Amino acid sequence: MSKKHPIISVVGSSGAGTSTVKSTFDQIFRREGISAVSIEGDAFHRYNRADMKKELQKRYDAGDQGFSHFSYEANELKELERVFREYGETGKGKTRHYVHDDAEAEKWGTPPGHFTDWRDFADESDLLFYEGLHGCVVNDEVNLSALADLKIGVVPVINLEWIQKIHRDRASRGYSTEAVTDVILRRMHAYVHCITPQFTETDINFQRVPVVDTSNPFIARWIPTADESLVVIRFKNPRGIDFPYLTSMINGSWMSRANSIVIPGNRQDLAMQLILTPLIERLVREAKRA
Repeated sequence: MSKKHPIISVVGSSGAGTSTVKSTFDQIFRREGISAVSIEGDAFHRYNRADMKKELQKRYDAGDQGFSHFSYEANELKELERVFREYGETGKGKTRHYVHDDAEAEKWGTPPGHFTDWRDFADESDLLFYEGLHGCVVNDEVNLSALADLKIGVVPVINLEWIQKIHRDRASRGYSTEAVTDVILRRMHAYVHCITPQFTETDINFQRVPVVDTSNPFIARWIPTADESLVVIRFKNPRGIDFPYLTSMINGSWMSRANSIVIPGNRQDLAMQLILTPLIERLVREAKRA
């Protein structure tokens, strides 16, 4: 960790809603006049789209049916660690973008399924913001958790995550339910061993829980809405958290444990603003003093 060049790491698996969370962070940065450098987990995939298909087939033919983008070996985690460390030490670094579709291709001038060139961070930033799958990985080769100053987990209960992925991939990528189911099955080993352990490293977790029936996510016709959900917010260290203030400011909220608060799903943005703004302000304030 670096007081002078702080790093915020947001970790969430596919369909968890990390994009919405990033929007909330962007609002806080804009409102508080904070200059943030943003990097995406996709930028540190090891393979472009065509090469990933080849690698998947190669491993499948060799009997490995659990390889996916969730897997450690499908990502340049040492490079991500190097970026975290370099930024923490100097406030500098490089990143790139993975281009998903034609709209992004037009924006970045790179074909879909490929990476842009590496580019230097903007000068004089206040903090580094990471959003992706692996920002809190701790294994035999890397320790990203130790390099981040504020770590946020964003994860729905697993049936809800599957519903969101099935609907997103069918709508935006043209996949069949069967094809998405195959992807889910292929990812399960890495989800258990590579993704979920990170949520014990995070300082705060936001877990969305539907209050409607999601017992068979593969036939669900609709994604449960925010009004049909609760969000459990867990603090790794609840010391200093003003729970009475939070429950008074967020209608319908209550404490479920000494380190957890439950809120209506449609109050998540408000809760994040209330909880994260002072934490981010403190990081930046201490950085400027350093």
